[in-house]
Amino acid sequence: MKNSRKAILMALSMAVATGAMAEEKQLVSPDGRMTVTVSDEGGKPTYTVSRSGITFVEKSPLGVKLNFADMTEGLTMKTCDVQTVKDEYDLKTTKQSHITYEATEGICQFDKSGYRMDIVFRVSNRDVAYRYKLYSKRNRGGETLVAVVENEASGFVLPEGTTTFLCPQSKPMGGFARTSPSYETSYTLDDQMGKNGWGEGYSFPCLFKNGDKGWVLISETGTDGNYVGCRLLNEGGAKYRIGFPQQGEMNGVGSTSAAVSLPSETPWRTITCGETLQNIVETTVANDLVQPKYKASKNYTYGKGSWSWIIGMDSSCNFDEQKRYIDFSAAMGWRSVLIDALWDKQIGYEKMAELARYAKSKGVGIFLWYNSNGRWNDAPQSPLNKMDRSSARRQEMAWMQQNGILGIKVDFFGGDKQPMMQLYEDILTDANEFGIQVIFHGCTLPRGWERMYPNYVASEAVLASENLHFGQGACDAEAFNGCIHPFIRNTVGSMDFGGSTLNKFYNADNKRGTVRRTSDVYALATAVLFQSSVQHFAMAPNNLTDAPSWAVDFMKQVPTTWDEVRFIDGYPGKYVIMARRSGDKWFVVGINAEQQPLKKTITLPMFEKNSALSVYSDDAQLNGSVKQVKQNKRQQLTVTIPQNGGIVVTQ
Repeated sequence: MKNSRKAILMALSMAVATGAMAEEKQLVSPDGRMTVTVSDEGGKPTYTVSRSGITFVEKSPLGVKLNFADMTEGLTMKTCDVQTVKDEYDLKTTKQSHITYEATEGICQFDKSGYRMDIVFRVSNRDVAYRYKLYSKRNRGGETLVAVVENEASGFVLPEGTTTFLCPQSKPMGGFARTSPSYETSYTLDDQMGKNGWGEGYSFPCLFKNGDKGWVLISETGTDGNYVGCRLLNEGGAKYRIGFPQQGEMNGVGSTSAAVSLPSETPWRTITCGETLQNIVETTVANDLVQPKYKASKNYTYGKGSWSWIIGMDSSCNFDEQKRYIDFSAAMGWRSVLIDALWDKQIGYEKMAELARYAKSKGVGIFLWYNSNGRWNDAPQSPLNKMDRSSARRQEMAWMQQNGILGIKVDFFGGDKQPMMQLYEDILTDANEFGIQVIFHGCTLPRGWERMYPNYVASEAVLASENLHFGQGACDAEAFNGCIHPFIRNTVGSMDFGGSTLNKFYNADNKRGTVRRTSDVYALATAVLFQSSVQHFAMAPNNLTDAPSWAVDFMKQVPTTWDEVRFIDGYPGKYVIMARRSGDKWFVVGINAEQQPLKKTITLPMFEKNSALSVYSDDAQLNGSVKQVKQNKRQQLTVTIPQNGGIVVTQ
């Protein structure tokens, strides 16, 4: 009994001593509002995040497990060196063209029996980010120069009462032709914590509402072929953590862990906080934390294009129809045509070269679709086996370069294991050598790739426009989904959605098929809301005669590259109003998914007082029109948006 009491007293004494000796460091943003507190209490590294004194992330675990060392416990924080970091860069392919970044950086060194791990924090005025730097260790037999990162302890414990806005990750080898996971599932909004999606966690980015105190967006950036793409797992209640890929991804090929050479830096975990959704919508953190991996081989240009497949499906990928779409793009003043699956069989390489010459004579370029496969799913669409290995890929790209092909759209990946992340990087790297731009489809989320890879354009990673063709349910929910993407998916990376149709039906004759529920003004608004520097719209040649001339004229002129974004108002799944600037011209746009018309008086300081504005709007029956309206002296405008309708205001 005495020995038992003695053991208890010793344990309590050690616990008190450990707590007393715990190191703690506070890192504060340049404006003093964001604070990160780092601790090694109990030998376990943790952090908290607060904004203006309000907790947004409670004490949460840090660390990684390596195949030769557990760097999640038994650690001591030796030092935490603090400095200010600044960066300034230009980027034509995302929401803001010129970015000035400033943050407080803390490099916190943790040691364990001779092993060292740095946790590097960046705290800017709206974002917190951290990553791990892993070091080699000298042993009797030499030096440990390689490691396997088996998993991360990286966690996010959210305050009680937080609600979730999340997209469940699919199980592997499911869905169409066993191509999942491909980040194409429906969001669950305003839900309670404690769930784990469909059992496999959630796809990034992940949005949370901190009661009435504000919003939190969690994601990652800087992922390349040196690591795995991650997801967010719920471990019960308010605790979420980083999850590595599922074993079954890529048809079981490859490990779920990451093999790294030492020293090595992991991708960044990012946390964006704000009292409103403004910081979420306007954040540039995905690109602030990364650097270009190579120089652009040419001066890449961007713009609009047409795309027959969304209306005409596979049968439209023939020579005559593509020639008609080339003429359509030329008539619209657009830059390109995207020619989708099966072109190699239904058009052929020789006739495709002829089409490319014809397109060039019309001032139009061509994007070509490719299957990523490979051996990781059953997707049968061709061209197959051209993008998955270097020799075939480079031979194909040399042919493209010879024939003036602008870019490629590569589809059907399905997985986030390290070999797949390496494939993304290899495709981009080879394509740049041949001056080819790259769009990914049926794919993972981009993670800072606009800045890392100069020829990268966009990724799907969302339930995109093809679903509007495939099922009436997607058409019925189009506005609901459209009111989600500006707050979640499109906040962290370019989104290849392929929407903005002016057809009434998703069929080539525009008389049958799934019925579009949204208005023409909605189509114009989403051309601005959904950000991608290359947009292949779902318009068709018949729209030149069967769509309103004011809508067609707008779609001829709408930009695809932007200099600035401003959040005005909105709520995920209900409505959104925001503004984008291209050059000196502003576009204020909004859409509404709620049953009742949305009536708002909005302040528009981007327009001069008493400006004459062009306002595209809908009546109660979704009949659109454009009118000239004078903004009042208070720079305010009252707008009404019916359900499934839109608003566009520009000079």
